Amino acid sequence: MQGPFDMLGQRFVRFVLVGGLNTGFSYGLYVVLVWVGLHFVVANLLATVAGVFFSFRTQGRFVFRNTDKSLFLRFVPAWFLLWLMNVGLIAGLVRWGLDPYSAGALALVPTVAVSYLVQKHFVFKDAPSHAPATPK
Repeated sequence: MQGPFDMLGQRFVRFVLVGGLNTGFSYGLYVVLVWVGLHFVVANLLATVAGVFFSFRTQGRFVFRNTDKSLFLRFVPAWFLLWLMNVGLIAGLVRWGLDPYSAGALALVPTVAVSYLVQKHFVFKDAPSHAPATPK
C-alpha cells in the first residue's frame, strides 16, 4: 500500500520526465525562432502556444492521469500567466547582460516550479478522496 508521500513522489518524477520532454520541445522551438531572427518575446510566445497544446496532452495523461479535455479552459489562462512570468524573467536577465538563449534557459527553473504548483492545485487539481456522505 502506498502512502500519500509515495504518490506525490511518483507524480513529481513523472512531472520532471514529461516536463523535460515538453520543455525540450518548447525551448527547442524558442531557440530556432530566435535563431531565424524573431525577437525573444515573439519567439517565446510562439513556442509557448505550441507547447501549451503539446503539454496539455502529456501533462494531463502521464502526470496527473486526467484526460478531461474541458480542463484545457483552465490550462490556457494558467499558461498565459506562466508565459508572462517567463518572458518577464527573460527580459530582466537580458537587461542584466545575458543573451536571450541563456536567459531563456535560466528562466525555465522558476517557471517549471511554478508550473507544477499551478497545474497540481488549479488545472488538474485532485478530486476529493471520498464523496460526501449522503443523508439516509
